[in-house]
Amino acid sequence: MSKLDLTQYEKKIIVRNMQDKDIEQIFELQKVCFPDMDPWKREHLESHLTHFAEGQFVVEFEGKIIGSCSSLIVNFDEYDDKHTWDDITDEGYITNHDPDGYNLYGIEVMVHPDYRGMKIGKRLYEARKELARSLNLKSIIIGGRIPNYHKHEDEMSPREYVEEVRNQNIYDPVLTFQIMNGFTVMRINPDYLPDDEQSLKYATLMEWNNIDYRARTKRYFKTSHPVRIMVIQYMMKNIDSFEEFAKQCEYYVDVAADYGSDFAVFPEIFTTQLMSFLEEKVPSQAVRKLSSYTEEYIEMFTHLAVKYNVNIIGGSHFVEEEDQIYNISYLFRRDGTIEKQYKIHVTPNERTWWGIQPGDAVKVFDTDCGKIAIQICYDIQFPELARYAVDQGANIIFVPFCTDDRQGYLRVRYCAQARAVENQVYTVIAGTVGNLTQVENMDIQYAQSGIFTPSDFEFARDGIIGECNPNVETVVVGDVDLEILRRQRKSGTVRQIRDRRRDLFDLRFKIDTEEKPERT
Repeated sequence: MSKLDLTQYEKKIIVRNMQDKDIEQIFELQKVCFPDMDPWKREHLESHLTHFAEGQFVVEFEGKIIGSCSSLIVNFDEYDDKHTWDDITDEGYITNHDPDGYNLYGIEVMVHPDYRGMKIGKRLYEARKELARSLNLKSIIIGGRIPNYHKHEDEMSPREYVEEVRNQNIYDPVLTFQIMNGFTVMRINPDYLPDDEQSLKYATLMEWNNIDYRARTKRYFKTSHPVRIMVIQYMMKNIDSFEEFAKQCEYYVDVAADYGSDFAVFPEIFTTQLMSFLEEKVPSQAVRKLSSYTEEYIEMFTHLAVKYNVNIIGGSHFVEEEDQIYNISYLFRRDGTIEKQYKIHVTPNERTWWGIQPGDAVKVFDTDCGKIAIQICYDIQFPELARYAVDQGANIIFVPFCTDDRQGYLRVRYCAQARAVENQVYTVIAGTVGNLTQVENMDIQYAQSGIFTPSDFEFARDGIIGECNPNVETVVVGDVDLEILRRQRKSGTVRQIRDRRRDLFDLRFKIDTEEKPERT
């Protein structure tokens, strides 16, 4: 007898994290598992993968998705005892996922009926438990359906039904399974899932405690998380060399460090000050000469960020790439690393005089003070960009700008304040003042730089943390509190992020801003 090829008998079952390619199969799975309930939408599952990919699991059997589960992390003590599924999941989008939370909250488990009996549900629950252990979370909490309760509603209350199931006098396919997997009942919540007719909208709130949990001394409820920002309202005046420009920049970074600032913010295209000593009067050629200083500009600000221990938003600078000129803002982190954001919307003036080309990716950057975004001048006037950045986790949007008159300045200011209100985010605008009498198309400047907040009781009365006096060279220093922002997003007078009607409208970029390769 020849040696058997055992691979022909194998039937592979795999538990793994959900991927974008699985979404269509999950839709089909949900139709089979919950035919009478509202299904996921693609934007729900995409949001799950964006905010907490490691908490989403599927079971794959012979190339087919036969089970799935979704979850997020929360600080459960911050939620009302009688919360609903919509409350705890932000209506299914889990944008309230808190990486610093204590509890893993399970929001759905599905197993294809044809594969029940293969312990698919148990495999998914074990994956959740292993995740809770690896992340050192206190517990797993679930809001469990009681789908057989409708058969007993005339003879017993929900509490009595749960007791009968716990005593094994009644079998419930969900509650019995959860009890067998080590979960204990905490309470019964009414109106948990409005479309769960079998459970009559009731759910059992259940918990599995992680006995391996070890308290961490650095994990605590914060009363505040201040981030100090210094905005530089930069004076544009004629200079004779790059060294003179560098000396002015270092002065301001030094001041920012003296004030204990986390960020120093310079204005848009303030490097055009270098044109005052470049012997080129044709604007389209002058910007190319200006671009030749890109390496010196980057080296200077990288050095200053590290030397003074300040994250620097380096205004913006005209950069030549592949024979095209772009308006780029650089983030110089105080650990020496660098990021960049291309200006996406180019003004008619930039296009006509300098031939500036638009970028096509909205970036959100990690810093030691949380996630931030940079939107250069005109970009803040397009609300979709700020909304996308906040959806990706941005807490502060920095807006370097350059405007020549009050009308232009007010467009930037009003839109920055609107974005702060619309998206419950801090916005910071930094502009140029003065004039460059010898530089074509950079004649005059107008600005009143400032730091803005959402509009609610927790913030400054007028939504203004601080602002410069108009049209003079100066700075403004202010603290933004990320903990207040986090709490206000969750329980403010209004909650624009959570209350957005995602069932009516959504935001999606045609170009994948995460996967598009960076220009070099």
